[in-house]
Amino acid sequence: MPLPLDLKGRPDERVLRQLVAALLYEGIVEASARTDGDVATFQWSLAGRQFRCRGAIGPFGRLRLAAGSVEMHDDADGWGVPPLAQLVSALPGSGPTRGKLLDELTQTIAFSAWNERRVPARARRALSFSELEGALDEGHPYHPCYKARTGFSVADHAAYGPEVGGTFQLVWLLVARKHLRQALPCDEEAFWQAELGEQTWCELRSKRQQRGVSPDAFGLVPLHPWQWRELRGAQLAEWIAAGEVVYLGPAGDRYTATQSVRSLLNRDRPLASSIKLPLNIVNTSSRRTLEPHSVCTAPVISRWIAGMVAGDPAFRERYPLTILQEYAGIIADGEGALAGQVAAIWRENAEATLAPGEAVIPFNALMMVEADGRAFADDWIRRFGLMPFINRLIEVAVLPVWHLLVHHGLAVEAHGQNMLLVHRDGWPVRLILRDFHESIEFSPGFLRAPEEAPDFPSLNPAYREAEPDQFYWTDNLDSLRELVMDTLFVFNLSEISHLLDHCYDLPEALFWQRVQTVLAAYEAEHTATERLEQLGCGQPRILTESLMTRKLLALKPEYHHEVANALAARTLQRRRKP
Repeated sequence: MPLPLDLKGRPDERVLRQLVAALLYEGIVEASARTDGDVATFQWSLAGRQFRCRGAIGPFGRLRLAAGSVEMHDDADGWGVPPLAQLVSALPGSGPTRGKLLDELTQTIAFSAWNERRVPARARRALSFSELEGALDEGHPYHPCYKARTGFSVADHAAYGPEVGGTFQLVWLLVARKHLRQALPCDEEAFWQAELGEQTWCELRSKRQQRGVSPDAFGLVPLHPWQWRELRGAQLAEWIAAGEVVYLGPAGDRYTATQSVRSLLNRDRPLASSIKLPLNIVNTSSRRTLEPHSVCTAPVISRWIAGMVAGDPAFRERYPLTILQEYAGIIADGEGALAGQVAAIWRENAEATLAPGEAVIPFNALMMVEADGRAFADDWIRRFGLMPFINRLIEVAVLPVWHLLVHHGLAVEAHGQNMLLVHRDGWPVRLILRDFHESIEFSPGFLRAPEEAPDFPSLNPAYREAEPDQFYWTDNLDSLRELVMDTLFVFNLSEISHLLDHCYDLPEALFWQRVQTVLAAYEAEHTATERLEQLGCGQPRILTESLMTRKLLALKPEYHHEVANALAARTLQRRRKP
């Protein structure tokens, strides 16, 4: 069940290929490129060795390297597959960053191979949404550390990784209120009764009473069982010894991990809310704790965005969009040594939003090829026709995000895991967006209704003296364009266009012409030329985030490189010439 170019049972080949593609794409290694028709051949040298690979250059300059094409020249043996360690050791960066990278690449291979051996193949087209969340095991299609989960053992991967679909209860703590911040939608006791159900709430209340702990002095906090195991003898030990944390043990409903690992779905009550809990693991490009400032800000941001959508008839009539609100947050020690490690964010349930006849899938399912060699959506494409399906998918996936950006001035991180596609028997009908607490940006002067934006300085002291680009707001409109175009186009829909090229021989250029046609119609309808020019969406070259550079250099939060804009007017004109 791979991405289009993957070789079954060869995660080592995929990791090497994605690593090299990222190195070339971000300009970390300088390669000479030679093209012959649609095939590009790349050659470069590192540490006195010659390397080569071949593939195609896709939209936004994305590289589609051919499986098995990455080779290194050895004077004794000629061209062969380069040892991963030898390649990594020759890269820029420090010894520690290269060592961490190699560890993450190696663990990604190991966990992927474990999945191949131990996880039974499933007919994923027939799975429910919650089952599909775990069964989408391919991981990030660009970042080579897509299954690193640094900190997990093999046993942890089996118990808490989404692929197996294992269930577990949350661990519950009582934490001294002087360490707690909460943002709840209602009275605390009513919140817990609604979230936990009467039986579990009574069980936890009874445990609290047995331990003689006052509800006025201590508040309830859930923790992932892996996180509890890691913290109880380390960062939490001092609080436990001082009686400022009381362990109540596992209780309540069983949960299972989604493809993001730290977001959990309720297995016992499938329509209950999901919960996001911090994990001190590194996966792809970041540590999976929670940004401390964001936990109690999340409900305010969610209400703002949901109100923005509800107040605009276009989102009901033209660009159907549902916002999954993050409606509650709790954090312990938000500014201390445990910041971001003991916290929780509750999010609305996607399936609970469905009307009769509707179903929902994670959007990145559309990037995948199934075990039978056909695209995940192949049955739907055959039923409705390739171009009608593509045209409708582009409208449903692109226009709500574009309207938020261009009309309202809000940029959201619309990558494949944050987008959900609602369909009726395969026909796309609506987009769902989720995960806003760390992944929105706006410029106050570009907002359609700046007076409705949250009063951030009142929400957290950290916001009061913050510089632009430190948190959610920016004075650079390029940042808004970059967030949306990066996530929605460069690293999301480009995977869809690649699959369509691979499985249906539909040239990627044709797909992106359709995207441009839809965007041009939007521009004309909304008289949006001036705002689009302010955003710079039509520039021939744009900046995109350099994920591998950040991993190697690790000196600042973000790195960027220039790429050709597949939606630039001149690029599209050249494509249309016979």
